[in-house]
Amino acid sequence: MAKSSGLGKGLDALLGGAKTPVTTVVANRVGVTEIEISKITANPDQPRKTFNEEELQNLAESIKVLGIIQPITVREVGVGSYQIISGERRFRASQIVGLAKVPAYVRKADDQQLLIMGLVENLQREDLDPIEIAQSYQRLLEEGKLTQEELGKKVGKNHATIANSLRLLKLSPEIQTGLINGDISEGHAKALLSLDDENKQKEIYSEIIDKGLSVRAAEELVRKLKENKGANKKSTTKSEEQKNIQTKIATKLNAKVSLNVTSKGNGKISIAFKDADELNAILALIEKIQ
Repeated sequence: MAKSSGLGKGLDALLGGAKTPVTTVVANRVGVTEIEISKITANPDQPRKTFNEEELQNLAESIKVLGIIQPITVREVGVGSYQIISGERRFRASQIVGLAKVPAYVRKADDQQLLIMGLVENLQREDLDPIEIAQSYQRLLEEGKLTQEELGKKVGKNHATIANSLRLLKLSPEIQTGLINGDISEGHAKALLSLDDENKQKEIYSEIIDKGLSVRAAEELVRKLKENKGANKKSTTKSEEQKNIQTKIATKLNAKVSLNVTSKGNGKISIAFKDADELNAILALIEKIQ
C-alpha cells in the first residue's frame, strides 16, 4: 500500500535533508558501513514492543539466502558503539542467522530525534498496534515538549488523528490489551470511549467479545445504552408540581420526604426518620391528617 508523502517528508526533515533514503532497496551501498553486530544495541524506547517469532524466522531464512538487501539505520552512542534507529527486525533476524556484521547507515540523532525517527519508520511499515502508536505519541508530547499540532507535522498526521489515538490510552488496561491482541478494532474502541462509565465500557467490551459484534453493532449497543440512561435520568427529574407536593408533605409531617414519579405516572414516597420517637411523631401526624 502506498504511503502518504507526509511521513516521508517528516523523516527527511529529521535527517537534515539527507539524500540517502533510510528504508529502500539499496542497489549501490554508497554511505553504508559494515558494523559488527556485537557493537549494536536495540533502542530501549523502540515504539514496537512485540515481534512475531514466525515472521522473524522467515526473515532470517531470507537473509541467509540473499543477505541484508536493506541496511539498518543506527546512531553512534559511544566510540565504536551504536544504537538502532530503524531496522530492529532485520537486526534480530541477522542474530538468528549468526551474522557477524550488518550493513548500516550511521546517522546523528539526539534522543528526541531517535524516538521520532523510530516512530515514523514503523508507521510507514504499519508495524505498530494502536496502543503502541498512542504511547509513542504520548512520549513525544511529554518528553519532546511538543503540542499535538507540532507532533502532527513531524509524523505527517493531522491533529484529529493524533487526538483520537491518544484517547485510546483512557481505556482500561483490559480493553487496551484486547486492542493490542486484535480482539477488538479501533472502531470498537472508539465506540466504547463514548461511554463515560468504565464499568459500562467493560460490560460492552465483554459483549463484543462474547458475541463477536461488528463495529456497527457495538455502536448501536452503545447508542441504546446511552438512550436508556438518558430516559431514566429524565424520568427521575421532578417537575415543579412534584417538588411542591414533596415540600407540602414534608412540611405536614415535619420530616424529610422524597417523591419519585416515573414517566408512566407511578412512583413512590419515602419518609426518612432517625429513631423510634421520630417515627411515632410522624405516625401521629398522619393519624391527624386522616
